[in-house]
Amino acid sequence: MSDRERERRDRRYRSRSRERRRSRSREREVRRKSRSRDRGSKSSRRRKPSLYWDVPPPGFEHITPLQYKAMQAAGQIPANIVADTPQAAVPVVGSTITRQARRLYVGNIPFGVTEEEMMEFFNQQMHLSGLAQAAGNPVLACQINLDKNFAFLEFRSIDETTQAMAFDGINFKGQSLKIRRPHDYQPMPGMTDSMPVSTPVLGVISTVVPDSPHKIFIGGLPNYLNEDQVKELLLSFGQLKAFNLVKDAATGLSKGYAFAEYVEYAITDQAIAGLNGMQLGDKKLIVQRASVGAKNSATGVGQSAPVQIQVPGLSIVGASGPATEVLCLLNMVTTDELKDEEEYDDILEDIKEECNKYGVVRSIEIPRPIEGVDVPGCGKVFVEFNSVMDCQHAQQALTGRKFSDRVVVTSYFDPDKYHHREF
Repeated sequence: MSDRERERRDRRYRSRSRERRRSRSREREVRRKSRSRDRGSKSSRRRKPSLYWDVPPPGFEHITPLQYKAMQAAGQIPANIVADTPQAAVPVVGSTITRQARRLYVGNIPFGVTEEEMMEFFNQQMHLSGLAQAAGNPVLACQINLDKNFAFLEFRSIDETTQAMAFDGINFKGQSLKIRRPHDYQPMPGMTDSMPVSTPVLGVISTVVPDSPHKIFIGGLPNYLNEDQVKELLLSFGQLKAFNLVKDAATGLSKGYAFAEYVEYAITDQAIAGLNGMQLGDKKLIVQRASVGAKNSATGVGQSAPVQIQVPGLSIVGASGPATEVLCLLNMVTTDELKDEEEYDDILEDIKEECNKYGVVRSIEIPRPIEGVDVPGCGKVFVEFNSVMDCQHAQQALTGRKFSDRVVVTSYFDPDKYHHREF
């Protein structure tokens, strides 16, 4: 064999060896990737949640395993529950077993309201306030008793039912709704019935005033004042947490007294000091803490320095004080209304015309806002009468009246300060 033939043979051998090495390398790479895919598949299978373990039965999605066991031990849940529908098809449903705890009584409903309107309103409010715990409608059904003016709402879960209690006092079509548990309600074993929402929802003022050191009694209210008017008077001090004007069950008319509680407890003493003894028409208000043990401390506060009433645009001392010939009218006008020239003239004319019915009006002062200047008395109305008697007649007649949809509060004012424009 010649040298050239040997060289060609060696080259073919080396070439085949390289091919074999490349082939073996490719096979190893394929096997490595295959093993990697197998491991990844096994890992993902391990992470996949079980379809059977810890899956709650239909109707009990919002109940913990401990609560569920407590209900079973109390005999409220059968030992074996067979679901008629696959679990995936009913993420949240109502169960007949929990129905009693998923119903709410709604009183004082608007006349002529339909069941669909009630459901739509509450479903919307639950989502707007963030109390709905899942997508879809929290309210499943509604039953209205038109004769007695109340309804029952059925919710899809117990937790959402409890959350909806926070809407007690919410305004619907001009009516303040009263939301309560049904008379046959019993808390589920292992579950508490405490209110989960500690702060008012969307400014809702509850109609239930629970007994507490901060509950106040408001007596001596003129019978012609309705809920909104009394509430507006109390709101001049701060946001209310709860309010209830006591009415005669037969006639629906005010009995002349109410109970309330403020969101901020510090306001309680201010409201008592500012409202107690205030003249409303021919009556004087009696305002004190409702709890007997707190009356003495409230009296001590009432004897302290006069309180500042917090009415929009106002900062005034809140007691009618000794009678003078100058009457200060409060909660009547806002700074925005006084900025408009035409509106200011109309307000001035209206007040003068009304006050002249009760005596001779000497002068009227309504301080107006000035850009960049803190104007003393801005938002107050001062009326000077010819005599103290005329002023008293006007005070008795105007207190508690409504002006521009606001309840009028009155106070006598020092004539010397009035003439020196010390408002």
